[in-house]
Amino acid sequence: MQINGAHVLVTGANRGLGRQFVLSLLERGAGKVYATARRPELIDVPGAVPLRLDVTDPDSIAEAAAAAPDVKIVINNAGISTGANLVDGDLDLVRREMDTHFYGTLNVIRAFAPQLADGAILNVLSAVSWLAVDGAGAYHAAKAAEWALTNNARLELAGRRTLVTALHLGAADTDMMAWYTGDKTAPEVIVKAALDGVEEHRTEILADDWSRQVKAWLAEDSDVMYSKAAAALSTA
Repeated sequence: MQINGAHVLVTGANRGLGRQFVLSLLERGAGKVYATARRPELIDVPGAVPLRLDVTDPDSIAEAAAAAPDVKIVINNAGISTGANLVDGDLDLVRREMDTHFYGTLNVIRAFAPQLADGAILNVLSAVSWLAVDGAGAYHAAKAAEWALTNNARLELAGRRTLVTALHLGAADTDMMAWYTGDKTAPEVIVKAALDGVEEHRTEILADDWSRQVKAWLAEDSDVMYSKAAAALSTA
């Protein structure tokens, strides 16, 4: 899988990691980059092709797929973080997270899969796919579901030779994480790791030290894992 010359679609491309994906794809010589957002007028990257796509609206997804029949790589980046917990949080916010991260990603995959033979899908996940965090229960549940979706889609699309890759990261230095005072990784570093991984045909990319650490903790008993995570977060 080569970025140079490829036609790529990025969801949530108006800011943060999505905007950096668009920039980096163009720098690598992508033949066309569809930069999608609910409000495509916010796309400000010269050379990109703005396209309306709201991942929570199936009709919008279908229209985008019809408008971009030449896409061979889809980057599912669109996401939200409501701060809702599961037990006491607002259920509407919990559903909004699931609608965005799980159903939104699934519907985009279903819409574009017919044209992605010998192509690729990159799903932007998180270390929180594996680690529950108080104050982000809905985000954790939705990202865990998206991780499971990614693994299943990989198996289901293997016969079409479609690469399905999971990108895991900790805190990125974007406006979504502006509140966080711990270590954050520059968006261009994360995106470079992601695009390198796609070109190397990797199915899982751990973009930073935190994602690598959390993945390693999965081998531990849950009480050990969470005590180590709490100690690490207390010093962040």
